[in-house]
Amino acid sequence: MAAKKHGKLYRLIVPGLVYQSILIAGGYGTGAELSEFFFPYGSLGGLIAMSTITLLELSIVCAATWEFARVFKTYDYRSFIKQLLGPAWIVFEVCYLILLLLVLSVVVAASGANFNEVFGLSKWVGIVLMAAGTIFLIFKGTEAVKTFMASWSYVLYAVYLIFMAAVFVRFGGQIAEQLTVVKEIKPGMLFGSSAYSFYNCVCITFILFVVPDFESRSEAITSGLLAGLIGIVPGIMLFITMTSQYPSILEAQVPINAIFGKLNMRWLHIIFQIVLFGTFIETGTGFIKAATDRLEVQFCKPDNPRKWIRPVTVCIAVMAAVLIAQFGLIPLVAKGYGTITWIFFIIYIIPLLTWGMYKIYRHDKAAKLSAA
Repeated sequence: MAAKKHGKLYRLIVPGLVYQSILIAGGYGTGAELSEFFFPYGSLGGLIAMSTITLLELSIVCAATWEFARVFKTYDYRSFIKQLLGPAWIVFEVCYLILLLLVLSVVVAASGANFNEVFGLSKWVGIVLMAAGTIFLIFKGTEAVKTFMASWSYVLYAVYLIFMAAVFVRFGGQIAEQLTVVKEIKPGMLFGSSAYSFYNCVCITFILFVVPDFESRSEAITSGLLAGLIGIVPGIMLFITMTSQYPSILEAQVPINAIFGKLNMRWLHIIFQIVLFGTFIETGTGFIKAATDRLEVQFCKPDNPRKWIRPVTVCIAVMAAVLIAQFGLIPLVAKGYGTITWIFFIIYIIPLLTWGMYKIYRHDKAAKLSAA
């Protein structure tokens, strides 16, 4: 088994790094998502919501998802959701396809916008490079994907720390004023932060290829709890830096670029852009890989491998995302995410934390009776 190839620290930490990698580009990479979901509740209110409610929700759902997948050996999202929902799995499938196109479109739009704003190049340069990187990783296979995602997360954390330090040196006074003097807290934090959590929780089902590594329930649950922390900490860091330009930053299409415009550190902006671009590739890879894994499990057999499924799926997904991305980054985030969030809450999170936990209990009880 793959789990025996890795040490315990790897099994506890790397799944969280993989989750962070797929979460970031669609979750907070450009800052647009944080503007949409957290700043409506004030600078301090948004920070409190993200650091408590969102962190807790992501960690709990991640731990529950990975333990459910470990117990029932469901390592692709279709197998997982069929075990959880039974015949109603098709509802999740349809919503997943919508989310796939939505997140890929956000990633494509962000790639194009960033290349245009940072380097002055055509947006199509960024779009083509993002698509090429995604296709390359998917064809390299699962281990290559895990290695790249985990390694890139270390780089991302390092660059985020440097960026945050630079912002504090330049704008620390403004940040302190927002968080300790203005202390703006508006009602509705639970609603907004939960909406953000619920669509980002769905990403957990797209990286079930990490689950076979777990050797016990404690590992799956501990790793899941850590994953919520690992996944959201860079978002918290970015939100804090964004408070330095609040409320004017709400008007920016790509808030991270607006901060760098004030920071006037071209070399750091370029490095940050390269790292962020890598996360766009990671997110695109994670979402499309989930689709190819699902199709290959169902249709590929030893006597008929159907090798055409992967390239055809990748090409269709990328081309559709490019077309949808023409609507622009902000409308995609504002309308798309808000619409689909509560559907996943009803068809995935509620069933997982109720019926799913009961199924695990029933499975354990049956195993004990069998052993007796």
